[in-house]
Amino acid sequence: MSFAQARVRGSIGVWVLVGFMLGCQPGESPRAESMGAVARPSVGSIERLDPALDSLIATDAVIEKLADGFEWSEGPVWRKRGGYVLFSDVPRNTIYKWQQDSGLRVFLRPAGFTTPDAPGRELGSNGLTFDANDSLVMADHGNRQIARLNEATFTKTTLADRYEGKRLNSPNDLVYASNGDLFFTDPPFGLRGLDADSAKQLEHNGVYRLTKAGALTLLAKDLGFPNGIALSPDERTLYVANADAKKPVVMAYPLDADGSAGTGRVFFDATALVAAGKQGVPDGMKVDRNGNVFATGPGGVLVVSPGGKHLGTIVTGQPTANCAFGDDGSTLYITANDQLLRVRTKTRGLGFD
Repeated sequence: MSFAQARVRGSIGVWVLVGFMLGCQPGESPRAESMGAVARPSVGSIERLDPALDSLIATDAVIEKLADGFEWSEGPVWRKRGGYVLFSDVPRNTIYKWQQDSGLRVFLRPAGFTTPDAPGRELGSNGLTFDANDSLVMADHGNRQIARLNEATFTKTTLADRYEGKRLNSPNDLVYASNGDLFFTDPPFGLRGLDADSAKQLEHNGVYRLTKAGALTLLAKDLGFPNGIALSPDERTLYVANADAKKPVVMAYPLDADGSAGTGRVFFDATALVAAGKQGVPDGMKVDRNGNVFATGPGGVLVVSPGGKHLGTIVTGQPTANCAFGDDGSTLYITANDQLLRVRTKTRGLGFD
């Protein structure tokens, strides 16, 4: 999501990490809740608007708090090899790792921009994903690029940083298709002046496709703040969230066989939720294997049917950035403001057997 949009970052208490020191920089103090069999605190609630939600989330499901004390948690992704979740704290320029048995640790710092002469206000990584070789690929928000991480050396390879010779704005979120194409969004949130920033070289805020061969194509430029991005199970629809309280929508773009996108349509309009005072705007999202969309937005994580019907909301009680399925695919991990949360589901995320 964005520093510029209406969001409330939580205050950071004094926390002690169970079992080991996290190795945070001065002023930082995230903590993991108790590990093992000890029950974790629950937060929020499940709002049920349609009986169909009961087949996706059990009626007795609770939202567990796994860790907190972050400044703005973002971009979670589950690594099947190793069984852990990675997520970004964008302002703190850090990627964290959370695992059931060992809790919370710093995975990468700095995660984005590496020198003190900071050019923007959100210097860390944002959305995270894995490629077909299980390499971590990130929306390298602070460095204005899409990058692949070599975990043996913790060095990066730039996959895309320019469109038609001009610097990207600040890539935000990304998703791979089964053929290796990478789709990503590029809003101006990492730039101090947003669209008015002198460092902004592109006139638009785009949605892009990067092929395995490295060809970068602009798919859409009709959104002011393109943010979260996801594919339908048949990969014929590309969902893109617009993180703008003035036009809080999730768009659906039809994809042709060659990966080009047609004219978008509004898949879900959150205007009424914003008007009702719900916290947050459309941000990150994931899709389950049946095509239901779990989209962060006003109120928490909105569960929307493939037909665009709002079935209910995982109410977090605060602005919510992104989510990702993990474990065997039936756990939804959620980054919400200063917290890492999870809720068990009766469905499984796309890509899980």
